[in-house]
Amino acid sequence: MDVRRVPDHGRMDYGDFDDMEAKHGKAMPCHEERFDSGMDSIKEEEDALGDALLSLRELSVCEDPAAECEPWKTAVTEDGDTLLHLAVIHEATDHALQMIKLSRGQSFLNVQNHQRQTALHLAVITEQPQLVEKLLKAGADPLLADNGGNTALHMACKRGSLACFGVITQNCQSHLTAMVSFPNYNGHNCLHLACINGFISLVESLVQLGADINAQEPCSGRTALHLAVDLQNPTLVRCLLELGANVNRLNYGGFAPYHLTYGRQNEEIRRRLMERTARELRELPDSESESDMEDLDTSEDEQMYDDIKFGK
Repeated sequence: MDVRRVPDHGRMDYGDFDDMEAKHGKAMPCHEERFDSGMDSIKEEEDALGDALLSLRELSVCEDPAAECEPWKTAVTEDGDTLLHLAVIHEATDHALQMIKLSRGQSFLNVQNHQRQTALHLAVITEQPQLVEKLLKAGADPLLADNGGNTALHMACKRGSLACFGVITQNCQSHLTAMVSFPNYNGHNCLHLACINGFISLVESLVQLGADINAQEPCSGRTALHLAVDLQNPTLVRCLLELGANVNRLNYGGFAPYHLTYGRQNEEIRRRLMERTARELRELPDSESESDMEDLDTSEDEQMYDDIKFGK
């Protein structure tokens, strides 16, 4: 089964994660005071959420939840957010749970905002594993991808959320192979993302779940081990080697991971790879040049970002 995607129109750059307080989504002083869920301002979000809570209180006295007494299901902000999106973002857990319960098995759970984020994506981003589990059990689709080609599992691996990762993998066994192997629009699968962000526990868990440790990026052909060397992370390099990473796998430029140690300062990485790399691969390929090495520059996933973006 494939990850469900849409054409990548109008992608937005990630903002600076340092401008966001952990978990609570409170914006630090910023030129654009706009919450990434797609709202025009925090004030408008709060107003819309207030309307949602009022609708839900009225709903509690409605005897037929499937009737027309559910206007909250059709309410959408100018940037595509439903009231469920807002309840998740603002951590209005009780109201989010009520909406999930009343929408079990319905397409409402999978509505995507203009950044193609579902409520499931946002529950992972805001680190709410309880909501992640409730959404999945109610029928939320774990294969839907956002504007960056990321599923909810990609987001858990980007953010190092062990709790959300565990909930998703435990509740999505039938989709697990597709979810761990499919690349996002930057060419990175879940293992690549866990490596890029240095989450060793997630790397180990992904390999145990069947992720291909030698999977290559579609564009450059780098493996997780190439990425670990690029990032100069000796702990990650050691972990990948212990898990069976192939030291002789070449990227599309003809470089083995050992080649990427040239000009780098970490001698531990260089020594470990030299010991394991085939003798015939220890010399740089004839095509090696400064420009060739520059082709291995970092991608968007390898830079600091914020999944809850601020608009222009």
